[in-house]
Amino acid sequence: MQKPSLILTNVVLFTVTTLICLFLVPVEGITNGFDRVEIISCITLIWLSGLSITAGYHRLWAHKAYDAHPVIRVLFALGGALALQNSILHWASDHRVHHKHVDDNDRDPYSAGRGFWFSHIGWMLREYQASRYQDYNNCRDLQKDRVVMWQHKHYLVLTLTTNFGLPLLLGWLNGDIWGMLLLAGVLRLAVVHHVTFFINSLAHMWGKQPYTDRNSARDSGFLALLTFGEGYHNYHHSFEYDYRNGIRWWQFDPTKWLIRGLSYLGLTKNLRRVPEQRIERARVEMQLKHVQRRVAHLPNANVISQRVQKEYELLVEKMTAYYDIKKRLLEIKKRQVAAQYEKLDLDYKYRELKQAFALAKSRWLEMHKFETDYS
Repeated sequence: MQKPSLILTNVVLFTVTTLICLFLVPVEGITNGFDRVEIISCITLIWLSGLSITAGYHRLWAHKAYDAHPVIRVLFALGGALALQNSILHWASDHRVHHKHVDDNDRDPYSAGRGFWFSHIGWMLREYQASRYQDYNNCRDLQKDRVVMWQHKHYLVLTLTTNFGLPLLLGWLNGDIWGMLLLAGVLRLAVVHHVTFFINSLAHMWGKQPYTDRNSARDSGFLALLTFGEGYHNYHHSFEYDYRNGIRWWQFDPTKWLIRGLSYLGLTKNLRRVPEQRIERARVEMQLKHVQRRVAHLPNANVISQRVQKEYELLVEKMTAYYDIKKRLLEIKKRQVAAQYEKLDLDYKYRELKQAFALAKSRWLEMHKFETDYS
């Protein structure tokens, strides 16, 4: 079967940035060195552009996991242009197809089933998707988003401005344009590219599957360190509309922390979370599968399997009862809190009106006395 034609723009982009990172950046570092400002600028722009993809492109727009203030949306749109991974509309459309047809080698845009190279970068080097949709039918909601469509319409200008204009400005201010272009421009871009691409490739090949084995997605704490928290990919493919990927407090998920932190400032809201019971049920189901696989080869496999199944059913029964009671208790506590607030409000109004009534009564008595004395 003949391979699709190459996308020359992408081939040139990835080739040139790779060669610069492998040769020019080390040469510049050895001969002239990079100062503190250039290093800090590089790291800052890595986080800015990386989080714009994970918190913006991915969790905000592709999955609608929360809502954000227009200022935050514009910042993510600009940071996404800096990351140079296509427009929000195109990126989210591809990603929604990926979730709908994950691991389908014919329909998943970057199916891990076609190997590391294809899922990491190969899918962007050839016209594999030329025959696929181009009208973004799966993103009709985003086509009503003014920020998304503004960025999509002006994407080329925004990309050139952020990827060339910003490093040039920083370099000019720092007195070394060339060094800033190499470090905060090219190296930063290559790092963010491959860190993001790891989510499509390694996160489907390396790690554990604590929530589902219906797809190739894996959880890896190490990958989470590299991908701004996106490494908990098995969880994400199990519960894609949750604004979190790392659900434990100790799991490294700076994207989650950013979204939650902004909510305290009123800049994000409606943060979607999967009910704890669903998460626990998925984890227990996977544990049951693991046990059944381990005992399958034993001589008394049927007896053990039946015993395990019975214990599993008992656990699910108790789990359901536990979470039902917990839910009812939370509802009662919410009503109690609401009632407490109502009581405090009534107490305040009571004291206020008591004082006002006493004052009015006092004035009335004075007026009545005055009228009586002079009648």
